[in-house]
Order: sequence, then C-alpha cells, then structure tokens
Amino acid sequence: MEYFDTHAHYDDKKFESDREEVLKNIYNAGVTRCINMGCDVKSSKMAIEIANSHDFIYSAVGLHPEEIPQTEEELWETIAQIKELAINNKKTNNAKTNGNRVDNEITCCKKVVAIGEIGLDYYWRQDNKELQKKAFIKQIELANELKLPVSIHTREAIDDMIAIIRKYKLEQSGVLHCCPFNRELVKHALENGFYIGFGGTSTFKSSKNANEIVNMVPNDKILIETDSPYLSPEPKRGTRNDSSNLKYVVEKLAEYKGIESEQIAKITYENASRLFKI
Repeated sequence: MEYFDTHAHYDDKKFESDREEVLKNIYNAGVTRCINMGCDVKSSKMAIEIANSHDFIYSAVGLHPEEIPQTEEELWETIAQIKELAINNKKTNNAKTNGNRVDNEITCCKKVVAIGEIGLDYYWRQDNKELQKKAFIKQIELANELKLPVSIHTREAIDDMIAIIRKYKLEQSGVLHCCPFNRELVKHALENGFYIGFGGTSTFKSSKNANEIVNMVPNDKILIETDSPYLSPEPKRGTRNDSSNLKYVVEKLAEYKGIESEQIAKITYENASRLFKI
C-alpha cells in the first residue's frame, strides 16, 4: 500500500538527531507523499528546505494561531513574509515548441502546495481571540490570492471557526486538520467543500464518537495524517509519531467504514493528490 500523509512536522526539533533516517524509513514503509506544515516563518522556511531536498515531501507555509505576534503591525509583517515564501517557491520554466522559445511561461510542479497550518486555538490563550481571527481571515485571503488550499487547525474555538468558514469562502478548498469530533463543525466544513483529515486521535479509546464522525464524511472528502511527531495512534500512543504509523489510522478508518484498508489508503491518496494538485 501507498500512503499520503497530509500533515506532518519533520522540521520539529524532535527529529533533529535522526531526521534523514526517519524520512528514509517512512518512504520505505510506503509513504510516498507527505506534506510538511509550517507554523511560523522559521518552520515554514525549513519545511520548504526539507521538501526541496526530498522528492516525495511537499510543504505548506503559514502562521499557526499559537504563534500569533503581539501586535497587528507584527502580524501583517509576518504574513507578508509567509506570502514571500510561497511566491518565491513557485517555479516556472519557459515553454518551447519545436525548439523555439514561447513567450508564455508555464507553472511547473512547486513544492509549496498549501497555506497552513492556520486557524484558531483558544485552549492556551483567549486574550488574543480577535487577533487570531484577523490572522486566520488574512491567510484565507492569501490562499485565495495564490490559488492554494489551506490546512486548518481548530481547538476550543468551534463557534468562531464555523462562522469564519461559512463567511470566507475558499477558492481551492482545504482540509480540517486533526478532525475535532464535533458534529456541527464537520457538518459545516463539509457543506463548504472542505476535506476532513483523520489521524491518531481517531484510534483513541477516549474518542467516543469517532465512528460516527468518520461515517459523516463521504469517501471523496476523507484524508489521513499523522501530525508527526505528535498524536501517535494506538498502539503507539505516547511515543514519537512518524508517518509510518499511518497504517494504524488506515486500519481504524477501514474498520469504521466497513471496507478494506487498501481501499482507504487508495481513496485518501487520490483525495489528497486532487486537493493539493500533486
């Protein structure tokens, strides 16, 4: 089976000592596509570097809600830097016809495939809710400008998340990353064209309504992820996560859906390739 990990953080310091070995091992385990998510300018730069040096890795650039600066001025400056990272990594080649150069340029496969991870998180901080919302909306607008999908993080912010995704439409869709098992949020996300990403939490015994939520999501909107190095699935919970653990997520989703693991792997691979245009 081949797997597409739609959300990982191989730039994380937990991979400092053995990053190259881990990336080699996950590829050998069948993970032939993976998106490394940025959380701020520094991690977004490193995500691009990792992607540029590994054919099967792609990157996203964005400002995570936990990394929001203290002032609006700093926020706009940071998002401008995120935009530059995305723009500077759009590679183009001059097309040729019968050996003659054509004036028009064509866009080639680029390694920045999304704006992310972005969103709202009121778990750690509630004093900057308005600034978080402004950052989120601005990055949705950036994604639309650059014709890229988004990867969205949400924690303890269900009502505001629903309000924003209903009001600010995405031109290229996006994924609700690490799906919160909330019926209303998933319902509104699906109604607005989102894909839904499932990872280790879908295997947790504490995720009581995971089966119901998974079965709310049509097969053509389901994605898999790890959020490595975090949220390892059962039976690896509590250890450093990596993309080789996708097999456990796939097995659990297949159990919930009542289909074979191979089908889940194939469906989610095709869905991710379509969303991120890879």
